[in-house]
Amino acid sequence: MAGIKRKDPPSAKPLGGKSSKKHKIEASQSKISEGLVKIQETETDSDPIVESDTTEHSGDDDGVNWPSDDGEDVAKFSPPEKKSHNEKPAQTTDGRGDKKPRPNNNASSSKESHAKQKIAAQERKAAKPNADSIARSKKIWERLRRKSHVPLAERKELITELFEIISGRVKEFVLKHDSVRVIQTALKYANIDQRKMIARELKGEYKGLAESRYAKFLIGKLLVHGDEEIRDMVVAEFSGHVRQMIKHPEAAWILDDVYRGIATPKQKASLLSEWYGAEFAIFKDGRGEVSPSADLRYILQGHPEKRTPIMRSLFELINGLIQKKSTGFTVLHDAMLQYYMNLQPENPETTELLELIKGDEDGDFLKNLAFTKSGAHIVCLALVHGNAKDRKQILKVYKTLMQTLAADPYGHQVLLTAYDVIDDTKLTSKSIFPELTGNDSPQSGNEPHPLLGSVTHLNARIALLYPFCGSSKALITREDLELLGEIHKLRTKTSKKDPAIRRKELLTALSPPLLSFITSNVETLVQTSFGCQFITEVLLGGIGDRDPALQAIASLVHSTTDEVKASLHMPAAGRMLKSLVLGGHFNPASKTIDLIDPPLGFHNILYENIKDEILTWATGSNSFVVLGLVEANGFAEVDTLKTALKKHKKELLKAASQGEGQVATITPPSGQNSSDKGKKSVSRNAEKAKKGNR
Repeated sequence: MAGIKRKDPPSAKPLGGKSSKKHKIEASQSKISEGLVKIQETETDSDPIVESDTTEHSGDDDGVNWPSDDGEDVAKFSPPEKKSHNEKPAQTTDGRGDKKPRPNNNASSSKESHAKQKIAAQERKAAKPNADSIARSKKIWERLRRKSHVPLAERKELITELFEIISGRVKEFVLKHDSVRVIQTALKYANIDQRKMIARELKGEYKGLAESRYAKFLIGKLLVHGDEEIRDMVVAEFSGHVRQMIKHPEAAWILDDVYRGIATPKQKASLLSEWYGAEFAIFKDGRGEVSPSADLRYILQGHPEKRTPIMRSLFELINGLIQKKSTGFTVLHDAMLQYYMNLQPENPETTELLELIKGDEDGDFLKNLAFTKSGAHIVCLALVHGNAKDRKQILKVYKTLMQTLAADPYGHQVLLTAYDVIDDTKLTSKSIFPELTGNDSPQSGNEPHPLLGSVTHLNARIALLYPFCGSSKALITREDLELLGEIHKLRTKTSKKDPAIRRKELLTALSPPLLSFITSNVETLVQTSFGCQFITEVLLGGIGDRDPALQAIASLVHSTTDEVKASLHMPAAGRMLKSLVLGGHFNPASKTIDLIDPPLGFHNILYENIKDEILTWATGSNSFVVLGLVEANGFAEVDTLKTALKKHKKELLKAASQGEGQVATITPPSGQNSSDKGKKSVSRNAEKAKKGNR
């Protein structure tokens, strides 16, 4: 560095003069008292060697010294070194070496500042219009919302006072997040006249209230506690604004709630028809009345020239909501179904809609669709019209949701359609059956089997039993039958596999876990009518080794559990045993039994367990089971049974004449004479006794 002349730092004095540090030392005492913070602010500016890398702080010794006029004072008032974030500030100590906390002078000033801010906020609130009324109403609300802590008499007084405050000024309360709760509480405890008063004051403002972040809940409360007049008042103001409201982030939810649960069929038709375009917001017939139907097919028949603009307008609105991820609305699903039902399968618009449905990467759209009536119908149609790759992608979306789908009133229709249209039965078996049967999750010793809840569930049992009994009216509802009829017509063009082969392959995969489940839980299943039906259908329609399950059922007659003994005398258990003994279902058309192949052979297994108590069974509530043994096709011990019954001819005739058996175990329904019930039972037992004597 020798021979290189050092440049004077900018804004710095010569080395022989007074440096900036010296200038600080000679500053007035008032500047020093400003504290450590101000010294730190000027720390960077006070260093005159800003362009040099040879300062004493750099650690490089190049033989250059930087003297100071007053070393002691510089050391005393030099800026403190920067500390790391983890380093704790030094603490003072007393004479004994104990640490003393440093006094915090800012604590009192902070409290004073917060107190002043609070006072200023209260003054601003007090300066607003109706401040006193709102403050008093909020105190009343705070008291009323604790219903269990307020006596009835006091609550009536508070409601009277509250309505004195809000009457004529409801609009001033409803657009604020705190005061709108006061109106909701008033609606909750008001009588019908007071509710109508609030509704009339808000007339003309319902569309704006629905778009409010807080006031939209008031509309919901008003509709829940209101009557038809209030409902018509609200729905009338939504009419004509459906396309605008369904796009609004707040109003869309209240509009869908009104459409789904409050509106009449006529009002729903009016709201849905607005999706078809501005010029078709309200369709009127020749008398000038609103059309009672929003069926797009009917509308297009009346206005065929409007097909293109209607379909374009409908698709644009549907696409806009899907792109915004607003796919949970029932009215959207209804509009989509109308659009889908009026497309041709080979039309490019159908492919475009299918791609739109599958385009949701998260799968939320398909999940929302499956749990509404129209949405489930759309998913079923998508399964029918889609190719193998589309069907696999749709099933993948519902992974981990199969049990939820099966228990839903509409979601189970998606599973039934998958059974009927997907040709790849291995895909169906791996995607659906493990979740339905509970084989995908390990069971602990104390937890009940998940199938126990599904078997007794009104909807969940349909997805389990449909492969076994098909479209039986004893299992499938009328709505399901209509949908499945439509699916079966469409699958002739989109599915290649024969339905009988598809069903057999599904039964081959589903039967083993269900047969094993029956064997392990037969005592629990036989105690409910749905459980008895489940046993009957699986054993008569299943494929595989059924002997362990049949042996478990027959062993119930030796059970020592009171619940099991009582359940065997139930009509449902009697029907189950008789069907299994006969080896098939009764065909009402041919008046015969449709025997299964191979034969079940339960009559032989059951007779071995009840032959020592055959008289008790013949004269008791299960006498029809004994009659079934006599009529069973292929029963090897039929002659032995008839001989045993002939030996007890007197007991059988006595039971028939005295009306024992079912009369002793079944209480006649209200309004029916017990003697009439006995006469009917006598005639039945007499007929059984005669057949036993043949």
